[in-house]
Amino acid sequence: MNAQRYPLVIVTPVYEDTASATILFRNLKEHCPVEPYVIAVEDGSVRNPLAISAIADAGLSGEIIYLARNMGHQRAIATGLSYVAANLDADAVVVLDCDGEDMPEAIPPLLEELQTKDVDAVVAQRRKRSETLGFRTFYVIYRHLFGFLTGRTIRFGNFTALNMFAVKRLAAMQELWVHFAASLMVSRLRIGAVATDRGKRYAGKSKMNFVSLALHGLRSMMVFAEDVLVRVGLFCALLASVSLGLLGLSVVLKLVGFATPGWFSVAAGLLILILMQAGVLTFVTLMISGLIKSAPPITRAQLEMLIRHVERTDTAVRASG
Repeated sequence: MNAQRYPLVIVTPVYEDTASATILFRNLKEHCPVEPYVIAVEDGSVRNPLAISAIADAGLSGEIIYLARNMGHQRAIATGLSYVAANLDADAVVVLDCDGEDMPEAIPPLLEELQTKDVDAVVAQRRKRSETLGFRTFYVIYRHLFGFLTGRTIRFGNFTALNMFAVKRLAAMQELWVHFAASLMVSRLRIGAVATDRGKRYAGKSKMNFVSLALHGLRSMMVFAEDVLVRVGLFCALLASVSLGLLGLSVVLKLVGFATPGWFSVAAGLLILILMQAGVLTFVTLMISGLIKSAPPITRAQLEMLIRHVERTDTAVRASG
């Protein structure tokens, strides 16, 4: 039986943020050009899990996917997109965070770009940011490091409009479970962009701390492990060549008697240590690249194991299996 088709499907992860999600659903009702079908991915909240009434009370239809455990917002998005690819059909699918920083008011321009341009995905590029000075400083450092290690520029996050071809392609990629934006960059899909402002949180405080943000940034680079491997390998080869050259020079100076007592031992030890570290760094990068590229995409059976149950606005609880 063919999947039911919707003009617009919204995928949003939610973790201990029912207040923000409730406001988001009301704003989606107000600002979306067509009535959206909401897929909220409840990412293992314990204190205040999202209830299906939050969608219904906003006058919308949709489903809540309750995950069996907390998986993080990137894997929650991957679960939502994989679920949509396997069970639904849509003219457009929009991915956005539930906290209000991705503003529903920006959805119409994204959808307009998706319809009028020869693209499969339209990303929201930030025009005006509302974060603290510390966050913006870290973000600038991250962007430069990302560019240095991957040779690419990343200027967008989760807020994206996709057609179903893009959704199904991403769902077949193992990189989607590591980092959504980076997987979109390596998908070879046709990508457009719309400049948008970043909104302010609807309620509460962000669950992302410095460690979470740093890990999120590192995961984006893991998707480009092969590109990083080439650059790290070249850097390590250069470092090893310089170390071997200096080590040879140290031996010559020792043999001709220009080395002071103990100097040769210290210099040789440091250079050998640098040489070993360069080799270890190259090996670790190679291992990470192999792990990312060799992992198969998640199967439907594995997807069902991640989902505890699904609730819909028009029915009671529906088991994932």
